[in-house]
Amino acid sequence: MTSFDASPPLNVWRALLALAVVFVMLTTTGWTASRGHRGSTALQASLAAWQHGSLHGHRLPDPDAAPGRIARFFASLGAHDRDLLAHRYPLAVGNMNGAPVPLRYEANRIALGQARAAELKRTHDSRLTPAGQQDAGRREHHFAALMGKDRQILAFDPEGSGRVAEVFGDLTRAQRVSVVVPGVDTDLFTFRKTYRPYTAAYGMAKSLWTAERTASPGTRTAVIAWADYTAPSGIGVDAATAMRAEDGAVRLNGLLRGLPGAAPVALFCHSYGSVVCGLAAHSLPGRVFDIAVAASPGMHAQTVARLGTSAQVWAMRNATDWIRDVPYLELGGFGHGADPVSRAFGARVLSADGAKGHAGYFDPGTDSLTNFAEIGVGAYGSVRCAHDNDGCRAGLPGTTTAGRA
Repeated sequence: MTSFDASPPLNVWRALLALAVVFVMLTTTGWTASRGHRGSTALQASLAAWQHGSLHGHRLPDPDAAPGRIARFFASLGAHDRDLLAHRYPLAVGNMNGAPVPLRYEANRIALGQARAAELKRTHDSRLTPAGQQDAGRREHHFAALMGKDRQILAFDPEGSGRVAEVFGDLTRAQRVSVVVPGVDTDLFTFRKTYRPYTAAYGMAKSLWTAERTASPGTRTAVIAWADYTAPSGIGVDAATAMRAEDGAVRLNGLLRGLPGAAPVALFCHSYGSVVCGLAAHSLPGRVFDIAVAASPGMHAQTVARLGTSAQVWAMRNATDWIRDVPYLELGGFGHGADPVSRAFGARVLSADGAKGHAGYFDPGTDSLTNFAEIGVGAYGSVRCAHDNDGCRAGLPGTTTAGRA
């Protein structure tokens, strides 16, 4: 799970069994039903305003309508009206699957500016403690960074620890699209890291995009760093159950169904992100050709067939990753099912040579990153298998029995 590169003691996993019992007890007493009740968030307020809004006397479409319906609505508008809606309802438009991608970038830049101004004001609010003012300053700094002129923010929610998605490349014109789905401890404020950058969602996606352009310079690729779900925080009940992943799977499918064009899509799911991808698998649109998981605690299925997807399923794990020591089981809502690199699961198992620890799969120069890039551009004949020369490539288009040296 993304932040935990050092191997945790095995008694942590035994403790998780006890936590699962506690979780069941808390559920029966109603604790989980009440823990999230808060007032309306900024995003909810923007969506509510949209729902009650109008344009030229006509009601706006339901923001939860199918992405195709949303796309047709925006296509019917002139540039002035689209821009007007982005300024009037920036968070709603910026997070609306089916809205034009450039308009979402524009709307999220407006929303980021508003969120930044609010936090800047809080840094001087005498009613806050010094710690509260410092937190406001930290948030303002992150919002400002996301407003950089080269940033393409596809989704943004400032509430709490926040959610965000960012695009590398030209998503509208891309011939191949990749989506990086990260694991635990991923939020708006851990989205990009200076120290060990390839362990964070931003660095993972940027590294993959660079590797894809190296693998196939003539292919127009786009990569989405997708931290637009509420990931578990640390190793605890949330990480040991599918609670966060269930909502994440719905959100992931919403993103995929709202992507422009018809380019093939590949999902790259790290650690707990593979639980999200596993739960999303049966509902994925047909344009998703590949699901590749690394450092997976399980995909909530016993076999690839039980995932219910037509996509190719790939898996990898390096020899130094502590995730291999977790109990691969699912019992009473605890655990995430079978080991995706096991022979019985049936995934195409890839080499992860060069990757170190739990979070090193997107480091440049590793087999793991190279394999991800080859999948991302559809070059299946160039991937390197974990167990033999060509077993993981068998039956795929463009492959040969010779393999890669």
